Amino acid sequence: QEQLVESGGGLVQAGGSLRLACATSGRTLSAYAMGWFRQAPGKEREIIAAISRSGGRTFYVDSVKGRFTISRDNVKNTLYLQMNMLEPEDTAVYYCAAESALSPQVVITDQDRYDYWGQGTQVTVSS
Repeated sequence: QEQLVESGGGLVQAGGSLRLACATSGRTLSAYAMGWFRQAPGKEREIIAAISRSGGRTFYVDSVKGRFTISRDNVKNTLYLQMNMLEPEDTAVYYCAAESALSPQVVITDQDRYDYWGQGTQVTVSS
């Protein structure tokens, strides 16, 4: 059973930055396609970014393009989400998720395909 542990959330002013991290404790990170999701109060959970096993392919939802960057360090077994120019609308609980993928280039955007989830980390952006 894989365990994912997120860190890096917190309170930041609009326009500020945060970097989230997600560490795996079982298999090496390179075995998984990864994704970042968020759930704001009263809203459904949504995908915001995803990355292939190799790191060579990424996906971003339109609302974060140009502001957020997903990356991975397969040696450190850690996934990252660099969030810049944060807006109050980015306030949410952020989750990382992992899915075993045969292809090193596949990006998974369907949250129902992900098998492993972190516990979530709160990000609050004040105006």
